[in-house]
Amino acid sequence: MVNAILKFVQCCRTAGYRVSTSEVIDCISQLSLINILEEEEFRSVLRANFAKSRREQAQFDRLYHLYFHELRQDIDLDDTESTIEKMDEILNDLQEQVRGSADHEAILDFLSGDPMDFLEMIRRLQTEEVDVNQGRKFNLGPLASRLLVMVQLNDVRSRVERILEENPFHYAKDTRRILSRRFEAQLDRAYEMLLREPRPHNEGIREVRTHEQYLRQLGDRPFTSLTPKEIEQVREIIDRLVRKLKDIVSRRYAGNNRGVLDVKKTLRAAAKYDGVPMDIRFRKRPPRKGKVVTLCDISSSVWSAARFMLNILYSLQECFTKVNSFVFVSGLAEVTKIFEEEEINHAIEKVLKEVNIDYHAQTDYGETFRQFRNGYMDTLNKKTTLIIIGDARSNYFHPEDRILEEMRDKCKRLIWLNPEPESMWNTGDSEMFAYKAHCHELRECRNLNQLVDFVEELIL
Repeated sequence: MVNAILKFVQCCRTAGYRVSTSEVIDCISQLSLINILEEEEFRSVLRANFAKSRREQAQFDRLYHLYFHELRQDIDLDDTESTIEKMDEILNDLQEQVRGSADHEAILDFLSGDPMDFLEMIRRLQTEEVDVNQGRKFNLGPLASRLLVMVQLNDVRSRVERILEENPFHYAKDTRRILSRRFEAQLDRAYEMLLREPRPHNEGIREVRTHEQYLRQLGDRPFTSLTPKEIEQVREIIDRLVRKLKDIVSRRYAGNNRGVLDVKKTLRAAAKYDGVPMDIRFRKRPPRKGKVVTLCDISSSVWSAARFMLNILYSLQECFTKVNSFVFVSGLAEVTKIFEEEEINHAIEKVLKEVNIDYHAQTDYGETFRQFRNGYMDTLNKKTTLIIIGDARSNYFHPEDRILEEMRDKCKRLIWLNPEPESMWNTGDSEMFAYKAHCHELRECRNLNQLVDFVEELIL
């Protein structure tokens, strides 16, 4: 193990790390305190001694994986001793062919499990500077050097393929296949190292984002992936949105509380009294508030979107004549009274705990629609906007889309909000295709930005 550590230290130094002798001694002494067969402990000791800062840790992890996993220190289980010997035979033959080319020899050493010269070559390419004396200030020189190494890697690949095809050592077909796969994997790793740009890890960098950028990024996060802290931030955003919409609606009603001046009617009425006093007449009345009925699927991830929708709608109740809410899984329950009597967040928690619904049952949209037709159809009229929030996954039960058609005929608008990505609609047990034909509007609604766009259109 000491020899392996010393070779790894040499590998780190070749890659540009500063590793002192005292640090190597400390590392070896600390390895006696752990079980070196536990890789996580072993890697942690090496990382603590050789990676001087967080900026170096990402590069250290790549070197560790390269040395202990990708090179011949971690031979595949199907690589027997005879296979390793045959690889050495081919590499020795190639060494004779490319003798005198330092870069070719470095590549062959890498294939044999000795990465030192190849790492030195990579480090030289990565630190190559522009020769300003030749009037060049662009990076064509480093790119040309890297391209030359790629050509040499391709040359080695071609030579290996030629040897395996000509088969001068008379290997069996299966052996040649194993050797070809092994060499291909090693050359692919060499390509990856050549093309990888060294970028130090910088955990301490402070990236300044405006508040608007943060809110926009938060608004694009799916509801199902929000953390508890982000959920609280989303609620604050919703509160601000609600206040804004209330102000807009109140100004609209205040400005139109008596309608628009009707000049003709005003002059006709004033003619009776020669214009004294002036009796002002108005042309039209302010728009009437609509009525909203919501059906919310509260199974698993669907509820994460529905709770925010209910939060907004009940915060904007004064913008509607009435808001009736129903929740369902395999059956239906009305929760309007809970939302009217409780603070919205307490009401949501109460719905999840006290409503007489089997939350663990299989979702059944057909049964939900049947119960709505039998008990609540009178809540719909031509002033009602019906909003259904759900993924339309009915576990292969009858979708009862004909009942949905009756509900559409009874109301002014039927809007379906689906919290699943649109690419998932009509897959598996989704009945979205059957329900789509009876909706006035169908929207994907899986994050805050999409929900805000819908609410603003609904209110304004």
